[in-house]
Amino acid sequence: MTAWLVLAKAGSKRISEGYDDNPATHYSWDSTVPNHGRLNVGDVIVLWDGKELLGLSVIEDITVGQATKTTPFCLKCKKADVAERKKKLPRFVCWNQKCKHEDEKAGWKTKQVTTYRSRHEAGWIPARGELMARRLRQLCVQEDSQNSLRELRWDDFRHALTHSGTPLPLRIIDTAQDVIASGHTTATIRVRKGQPAFRKHLLEVFGEVCAFTGPAPAQALEAAHLYSYAANGKHHKGGGLLLRRDLHRLFDLGLIAVNPKSKTLHLADALKTYPDYAKLDGAPLTVSVTADHLKWLARHWNMHRVNEPSPVIPPQSNVVEVVTA
Repeated sequence: MTAWLVLAKAGSKRISEGYDDNPATHYSWDSTVPNHGRLNVGDVIVLWDGKELLGLSVIEDITVGQATKTTPFCLKCKKADVAERKKKLPRFVCWNQKCKHEDEKAGWKTKQVTTYRSRHEAGWIPARGELMARRLRQLCVQEDSQNSLRELRWDDFRHALTHSGTPLPLRIIDTAQDVIASGHTTATIRVRKGQPAFRKHLLEVFGEVCAFTGPAPAQALEAAHLYSYAANGKHHKGGGLLLRRDLHRLFDLGLIAVNPKSKTLHLADALKTYPDYAKLDGAPLTVSVTADHLKWLARHWNMHRVNEPSPVIPPQSNVVEVVTA
């Protein structure tokens, strides 16, 4: 398995690069960056901000294009190693160790570059601060690399993350890769905040009721997709429930799952130390669900409760109409 540590930090890249990174959804770079052509669909992408880990996912696709790029260069050594200072003067400084020229001006050149934009939303696992910069550098194939795109030793990285102290649903990475390898023939079970129309529909079906805890103000309820909306791009019947915001997040991480056979909540041990959450363990769903809901919940269960027995879902006849939003 190939994994990449990529830098996503405002102001960290060179002047006029024009990147629009959003760590949780996409990452962009171009052919001026070392290793630019080595990233592939199905690779693990690990994002950091130069100080700490932000999260990780699997590359779903890479859009390749062409663009005109204007970049600065040092007026003394003529190399494109110029950084722009925000506070200190002179404004520009050359990063070339043999030059280090400082100047109020820089030279500028225009060239054609190949652009790359990866998408990785469906499998995104937030992990801010779980590993810090020094440890991340140690886990790179080349520990002394200064490149924005650095290859990671995946097995060592995964081991370090597993022992970071916070339970993370790393099985999502394996499942996302299986989905991509099979041509998206199955759904990656993720929870996503839906479109306003989808949330409105759920409010009409269930009322102002959290599926885990019962009645709640509409302002506190989110439309939780029980599948990857990012990967599917449509709303499926039985594919959503209303969840309180904090519970939505915990469900997303797999810290709360629903046993689709008993229709009861199952909490990870890490949550049972919190009294308000602990009392939910074993509690039944507060809304009536259909066979389609149970189908999606079973896949979520199988992803996050790998050590639990896979329940068999009995057939049911009651279904809901397909939601189009």
